Amino acid sequence: MSVRILALVGSLRAGSHNRQLAEAAVKVAPEGADVQLFEGLADIPFYNEDIDIEGSVPAPAARLREAAATADALLFFTPEYNGTIPAVLKNAIDWLSRPYGAAAIIDKPVAVVGTAFGQYGGVWAHDETRKAVGIAGGKVLEDIKLSIPGSVTRFAETHPADDTEVAAQLTEVVARLHGHGSEQAAA
Repeated sequence: MSVRILALVGSLRAGSHNRQLAEAAVKVAPEGADVQLFEGLADIPFYNEDIDIEGSVPAPAARLREAAATADALLFFTPEYNGTIPAVLKNAIDWLSRPYGAAAIIDKPVAVVGTAFGQYGGVWAHDETRKAVGIAGGKVLEDIKLSIPGSVTRFAETHPADDTEVAAQLTEVVARLHGHGSEQAAA
């Protein structure tokens, strides 16, 4: 049985190191794990209950909800912007938290990882993301963490997939999330 893991990247920049980290996750996924990188977070309007009306939800938000609904687990890749979560990722979480009581993220296993320029690798943003996802109804896997510091220098000339230490750590993250996703898929 294939386990679908939806990857959401909190940076919109084409050369984002977090995007590269997500691309690496696709490459290192164990057999049976299908990591799918969601495209289109930039197209999703800011969450507003006035436009979140059944039957007329904006198409980009509906695609996000559908992708999450069909996933067995979610993997968030987030940089740290001014000490916290990027707005685009928070907006995605807001859309995924609705409709209340029947949201696409409810009880889905979720892991949060990422890289940032600072010496702590974005841990504040990772913690904020875990908090928001947990409140939204996701099953946050607190024991699965990966915060890679010094992204600007570490990945200046090396893609994360080619960094053996990062590739090994990311392989472990995806494998563990795959295990939780397998349980979700079987339920």
